[in-house]
Amino acid sequence: MKQFIIFAVLCISMSLFAQEDTIYLIVRADDIGSSHTANVACIESFQNGIARTVEVMAPCSWFLEAARMLRENHGYDVGVHVTLTAEWDEYKWGPLTHAPSIVDSNGYFHPKQKDWAEDGSPTFWNDRVDMVEVEAEVRAQIELAINHIPQVSHFSGHMGIFGVSDEMRALSERLAKEYNLEINLDAYGVKWARWGINNDAGFEERESALIQMLESLESGLYLLVEHPGLDTPEMHATGHTGYENVAAHRDAVTKAFTSKKVQKVIESKGIQLISYADAKRIF
Repeated sequence: MKQFIIFAVLCISMSLFAQEDTIYLIVRADDIGSSHTANVACIESFQNGIARTVEVMAPCSWFLEAARMLRENHGYDVGVHVTLTAEWDEYKWGPLTHAPSIVDSNGYFHPKQKDWAEDGSPTFWNDRVDMVEVEAEVRAQIELAINHIPQVSHFSGHMGIFGVSDEMRALSERLAKEYNLEINLDAYGVKWARWGINNDAGFEERESALIQMLESLESGLYLLVEHPGLDTPEMHATGHTGYENVAAHRDAVTKAFTSKKVQKVIESKGIQLISYADAKRIF
């Protein structure tokens, strides 16, 4: 009996380490909590599809529904998608805390992270930013999420917000350690799994591109990030100049994520679908 237990422990231990000839793929669904439609689509992408990690937006209107859905799907790995921008033209959200240095005159987050074009656009990162306020807001979002969702394993930045400055990057690293939400996929040698297709592609074209990309993968760790949605009136009301077809694009993403053809390719190639939490254990 003792030998059997030792053998079982060894088998389990060996399974927690990456195999050199294996393809590992993290499929990440972003923006759950941003709308009811996004909530339904992100859950569908897990229950009947290939998504294994989902990023939740705590300041948004549909966070509490998202939190309940995620508690009901406890196998779905969750990241706090720290949100300090509100990109849509006619649907906005603002901070959980009092943070006047990072909002517009209406109290909403700015639509962009940084004035990359240097044209004077109102953005999150500007001369008025108070890092004390920023830290308090980031903490509030992390704590709201972990208080409602038990399987939070990490956090990320909506629209790449932690990449706008050295100060933001340092803040993310410090808080990740403090809340025990650290993960650095770059340290694991992660490669981006890109579809090579634009937002105008319909379902069939998107499904075909996804299958082609999956068939091209070789051994290693890959990350695929997209935004599931559905073609609903709610999502038709979401958009901004240059990205008006949000509903059609994100509906096609959900259909591709739940495609039986896609799942068959993943199975035939032996691709291991994993989450951020799994990556922490495996690599």
